[in-house]
Amino acid sequence: MGERREVDTGFEGFRLWPGALSASEQSALLADVRAAVAEAPLYRPVTPGGRPFSVRMTNMGELGWVSDRDGYRYQSSHPGTGRSWPQIPTLLTTLWFELTGWRDPPDACLVNLYRDEAKMGLHQDRDEHDLTAPVLSVSLGDTAVFRVAPAGGGRGSTVRLASGDVCALTGPARLARHGVDRVLAGSSGLLDGGGRLNLTLRRAGPPR
Repeated sequence: MGERREVDTGFEGFRLWPGALSASEQSALLADVRAAVAEAPLYRPVTPGGRPFSVRMTNMGELGWVSDRDGYRYQSSHPGTGRSWPQIPTLLTTLWFELTGWRDPPDACLVNLYRDEAKMGLHQDRDEHDLTAPVLSVSLGDTAVFRVAPAGGGRGSTVRLASGDVCALTGPARLARHGVDRVLAGSSGLLDGGGRLNLTLRRAGPPR
């Protein structure tokens, strides 16, 4: 297993566990994600204004986050197939409880695939029912240059997230602005064809 060792990020509430997943855990999780993608294919969402995202995405869990001309929201079915999202892998729910200690399990897991020039601008996660519930992010594949900045504005900082790293937005950093500046192509051989998968666990619905 990977070493679940938290490091000080210098940003209160932004928590980081480098190398939290071992090589075998990464491979096993990737196989789970591939199976989920076969059931719920990756697609390219658009913003409410009609602009396509540079990432392709899908979801796992009871709810999935979607974006289209009707806005941002969570829903229980894939927008293309109309089918329910596949289940969240056990390894991810185990990580959620182990690292965040949150009382309720995650009910949504966003799957974002970054390839070529894909990136993600600074944004806040505000579509969840309880904005105090943590957001846990798992990196697979190529290293990402991740940017995090205070919710109310001001200078941010960057950290490199390598394959197997896990980070979380909690407490004072729960509504921090964050995004991916770029992905360092060729920094990992985990994904066939290269690129990075980001798996983001959330508690989107009300508490159980």
